[in-house]
Amino acid sequence: MTDGVRVVLVDDDALVRAGLRMMLGGDSRIAVIGEAENGRDGVDIIARNRPDVALMDIRMPVMDGLAAVREVVARGSATRVIVLTTFDADDMVLTALRDGAAGFLLKDTPPADLVDAVLRVARGEPMLSPSVATRVIAAATRASTPDAGARTLAQALTAREREVAIAVARGLSNAEIAGELFLSIATVKTHVGHLFAKLEATNRVQIARKVHEAGLV
Repeated sequence: MTDGVRVVLVDDDALVRAGLRMMLGGDSRIAVIGEAENGRDGVDIIARNRPDVALMDIRMPVMDGLAAVREVVARGSATRVIVLTTFDADDMVLTALRDGAAGFLLKDTPPADLVDAVLRVARGEPMLSPSVATRVIAAATRASTPDAGARTLAQALTAREREVAIAVARGLSNAEIAGELFLSIATVKTHVGHLFAKLEATNRVQIARKVHEAGLV
């Protein structure tokens, strides 16, 4: 047992898994405790080992990453899933985020950024690859329609939380929100944490959808 962040790798490419293991294993704060080559085995390993974070490929045999994310979330697992893909325009990424994935990263993410993403997601900070975050949020909100449930949830937000929520829906990072609203980054993180709870969201894409469905923008 380790006191660090426990990670499971789920990818059908053994070379990809080896690369991820090497990048993450070089950091003393992270321990790779299991691997799987398809979504079905990934779900089983997550259930048995209860890692803090799982790195999940989308395109896999037996069970793809989308179905695996849905099953992990449906089981009520505390494991946070980061979706990995080669395709930054893959519509399936958006589906995975809607279904409850905690983050999305491209497979060519630099090692230091990958380590940072795993540590942040383990702390409960959903992570989107900066290169596609704005586009993914825009795609998620274009199809949003007014929803009474979202409006009810939004009524519980304070005035400041509404401002932060709208900024998230615009695709701004925590640092950008801090600069625009004259807040510290720590304060923005606190507000975003409240948004996850009050809007019943697990990632920034879901916050953006709720903002649009509630008619805040």
